[in-house]
Amino acid sequence: MPNDIGFVDNSVQLAHYAMLEKIKDQVTAAGQGWTVLRYDDTVDNRELILEGEGLTGEERIYVGFRTYQSVDADYYNLVVASFTGYLEAESFDSQPQAILSGIPAHNQRIDYWLSWNAQHIKFALKVGTPVYESAYVGKFLPYARPSQFPHPIVNCGMLDGTPATRFSDTSHSIPYKGNRANMRMRNTDGSWIQPHCYPYNNAQLAGSATALRDTGSQYHLMPVELYASGLNIYGALEGIFFVSGFDNTVENLIVIDGIEYIVIQDVGRNGFRDYYAIRMDA
Repeated sequence: MPNDIGFVDNSVQLAHYAMLEKIKDQVTAAGQGWTVLRYDDTVDNRELILEGEGLTGEERIYVGFRTYQSVDADYYNLVVASFTGYLEAESFDSQPQAILSGIPAHNQRIDYWLSWNAQHIKFALKVGTPVYESAYVGKFLPYARPSQFPHPIVNCGMLDGTPATRFSDTSHSIPYKGNRANMRMRNTDGSWIQPHCYPYNNAQLAGSATALRDTGSQYHLMPVELYASGLNIYGALEGIFFVSGFDNTVENLIVIDGIEYIVIQDVGRNGFRDYYAIRMDA
């Protein structure tokens, strides 16, 4: 799973513009499985739309990224989007079955952890005071055959839509926590639904007062699984894992069987259930 860890700043352009360009340059490098369908850096709200070939090389996965900002309100944000197709004549927000979620970012320095393969893109950002923002777009890992679940995609950002929200806002939260409007999944009938996420809604495993802890300084990672309460388990996000905050801290490096995982926190929160681990293959 390719990855990139680094930072962008405002030395050449505003940092959230630089982050959009960084995503484009990294995931569309030769052999990565993503093709640029649209990249417009001539407008204030810059746009990037990509098509992924999937791990089979024969899939059509459509995702998008753009910016939105306000100098007066001092916010400089990114957007992640998922689509079911691409129409050249249509605007970014009017692409087929477009679903959008904002990510508070910054016009100054942004530290980032970016990881992807040919079927999904995920990242975490450190901005501002600092706080940590997260996103995941593309396919998840379905617990079903392709004939049963032909297009299992998600759109996971930090905000429900694209509201005028600065990184200093205290109400926004990672999409993986339980049942949130900033986590959307395309169901088998083609509708966008709001799934539950396990284990964040399990009080014994990820409660506010009780949670799993490390054993001999070894942390146990649990996949973030999507389900409908009392009905279906749909699948799991790829490379996103619950990790306990017990005796843990943001940006910790966990190595399991030679694979590296970076611990990321939920904005500025630091309770037992306020962390996850993002897989960063070397």
